[in-house]
Amino acid sequence: MSKKNVLHIKASINGDASKSNQLSNSIIERLKDTYSDYTVETLDLSETPLPFLTAEMYQAFSTPKDTRSQKQLEVIQPSENAIKQIKEADIVVIAVPLYNFSIPASLKAWLDQIARANETFSYATGTPQGLLTDKKVYLAIASGGIYSEGMMKAYDFTENYLRTVLGFLGLTDVSTFRLEGIFVPNVGENAVTKALETVEEYSF
Repeated sequence: MSKKNVLHIKASINGDASKSNQLSNSIIERLKDTYSDYTVETLDLSETPLPFLTAEMYQAFSTPKDTRSQKQLEVIQPSENAIKQIKEADIVVIAVPLYNFSIPASLKAWLDQIARANETFSYATGTPQGLLTDKKVYLAIASGGIYSEGMMKAYDFTENYLRTVLGFLGLTDVSTFRLEGIFVPNVGENAVTKALETVEEYSF
């Protein structure tokens, strides 16, 4: 079995107390059981956030590589590093806490830094084509309420958005695990156990 490079992205502000981190950590452990030869690189966006996009960055992205100034090379370095990380990964595990019905700003900043024309997507054929292919993505989504079904489903802007933007980049093989209902009476008591059981039962 060939070596697997795993990129583990965390976006919660709650560190070790984070439920999304707990869920993604369980996925990482299952991957370790599945693949005998692997590496795991962890990117904790709460500790080392990527910068938000600026006009200067966008101009540097649009400038041909061989004509970028030294200042432009410096300003896009965080994006270059992030793109290198995900290009080298075979498997991407993303821990996603639901904040105000959507993803954390730090995760959006990371997406903005990796979504770059001619690097991770292209219009060369006249239609958008994702360039990050042949990779597996696991989403570990945690929420205080229940958003995968029922009356609050329409308020969930995590999974659909992530599947859309990741798919645009070529990351179409996506599986989702949910740890939800943490604050819901008669549900929260078993939310963690139930979510971890779904990971244990999944065929990686």
